[in-house]
Amino acid sequence: MNGRDLTVDGVAIYESLPSALPAPGILVLHELFGLNDDIRRITDRFADLGYVAVAPDLLDGGRISCVARAMAQIQRGEGSILDTAEDHLRSLADREDVDDRRVAVVGFCMGGSFALLLGARGTAQAISANYGIFPGDDVAERLCPVIASYGGKDHLMGRDGIKLSRALEGTDVPRDIVTYPNAGHSFMNQAEGHRISKALIGRPLMAVAFDEDAAEDSWERIDAFFAEHV
Repeated sequence: MNGRDLTVDGVAIYESLPSALPAPGILVLHELFGLNDDIRRITDRFADLGYVAVAPDLLDGGRISCVARAMAQIQRGEGSILDTAEDHLRSLADREDVDDRRVAVVGFCMGGSFALLLGARGTAQAISANYGIFPGDDVAERLCPVIASYGGKDHLMGRDGIKLSRALEGTDVPRDIVTYPNAGHSFMNQAEGHRISKALIGRPLMAVAFDEDAAEDSWERIDAFFAEHV
């Protein structure tokens, strides 16, 4: 694994490479806290699993105005931040060290919502959406293979996994959607910014906390699902 911070066209990016190339690519989409050491850790772990892993900063360092714009674009299902994420995904697919344009997207919280939206645009072979807002039935009908994970104690987004499952009933979209009853929001993440979210909305509304058991089970599921579909 070889990780490094880069700046490409003015955008901060963390890139982590596997020991063997070429390899499939993974676009890692961060939470509201932006590109931080937690996302770097996650990106490195995907490289350890054998992927060319890239995590762009979609929020220009986490500025509040960018966060507000991102949430509005998730509600609309379109916008410049989503387009930028798609540009990064296409650039990843075009790389010489990415095997046969095989790419996937993994996202967390805000990034999970963008992953679902990108999964309906036709570039990714599969997506992993972790506690992302369900964007609507029209998106679900066009999804590529999707693995999604939610926390049952998250009273803001926890039921979005159920909504996603219901929207995919009667479709042939491969999926693996699990809600962990004892986990809250952001259970795969260990960002310092969780202190802020806990103070503002974390408990009892979202129960933001890392949950090792749910996180490790999710990692095993994601690894197996991507091995099959990417």
